[in-house]
Amino acid sequence: MSYITAIGTAVPENRFSQEVIAGFMTKAMNLGADESRKLRTIFKSSGIGWRHSVLADYGKTENFSFYPETFNPFPSTEERLHVYRNHAVELSIKAITDCVGDTTFDYKTITHLIVVSCTGMYAPGLDIDLVKQLGLRQNVNRLCINFMGCYAAFNAIKAAHAFCASEQRARVLIVCTEMCSLHFQKQPTEDNLLANALFADGAAALLVEGQPRAGLNLEPEAFHNALAYNGTEHMAWSIGNLGFEMKLSTYVPDIIKNGIKSLTENLLAQLQKNLSDIKYFAIHPGGKRILEVIEEQLSMTAAQNSHAYEVLQHYGNMSSPTVLFVLKKIYDQLTDADKGARILSFAFGPGLTMESMLLNVSKA
Repeated sequence: MSYITAIGTAVPENRFSQEVIAGFMTKAMNLGADESRKLRTIFKSSGIGWRHSVLADYGKTENFSFYPETFNPFPSTEERLHVYRNHAVELSIKAITDCVGDTTFDYKTITHLIVVSCTGMYAPGLDIDLVKQLGLRQNVNRLCINFMGCYAAFNAIKAAHAFCASEQRARVLIVCTEMCSLHFQKQPTEDNLLANALFADGAAALLVEGQPRAGLNLEPEAFHNALAYNGTEHMAWSIGNLGFEMKLSTYVPDIIKNGIKSLTENLLAQLQKNLSDIKYFAIHPGGKRILEVIEEQLSMTAAQNSHAYEVLQHYGNMSSPTVLFVLKKIYDQLTDADKGARILSFAFGPGLTMESMLLNVSKA
């Protein structure tokens, strides 16, 4: 058994509207009138109002601090990862502090640390920096999950679930930290225009324990994942000389549309449950159209998906932490009357990978 006993989130201080970011990108990508209109159309239809970044440049038209004034040469991968390293610990600790919520929390009680990220890597890594900064035990068990993309939080929860199953006194700290905005690409390709309209920075943290805490907990009951091989070329993530490069096509929602119903049926069959048994939905808002096709296929209403739309509107797609932002919104509104309620959660990423999880609201 395992229990999610606390959830925390954090974003960088720099917050920009889509309109402001579109102005920056129009200049940085040196777009002509037609391309500029296309970019702004994508931005307006994204369902996103605001995004956060560790870089202040996205709110400027001159006097940039990271990008050169002429946007040439563009920052190298090395330069981008240097910024990642400078901000990763601070942003992670901000999410962790929001998670534990108590200045008297004893970090020595953490038995396992799982760090998730696909937007930056270094070694000795973020995991060891967090051990030092938080004062975790030096022999804490560490696991890093890198480069899996938007669905990686599910893999972290699965690992934590396994740790708790094998060690009843396990107390696992998960932190997902992403800085997608570091990897802005200026070539006006279809993939870049779409990616530049969606991605942002953020972090989320979870406590997963072998024993429930007093109050409401989220108990993972079942997991199921599927691969849609026909989506391999439509969603991918690679390392280039000028940052990490996203392959993201407009066909992704259609691929998810064709697989989401069977994914759901296979998950629910494990517990002999039906969609009518689900009270809440925590869906990764990879994009507005993705949310819409899931609603169509599962006969959901937009109101049932309101938490995902709210996260998309205020934060954009932050990759791995995003679904945890949605889950936190649900968790924070739960009352004792929700005991026994079930939460169905999805996330998607390169592969094309579709992950699902069923959670039960329990009370100790």
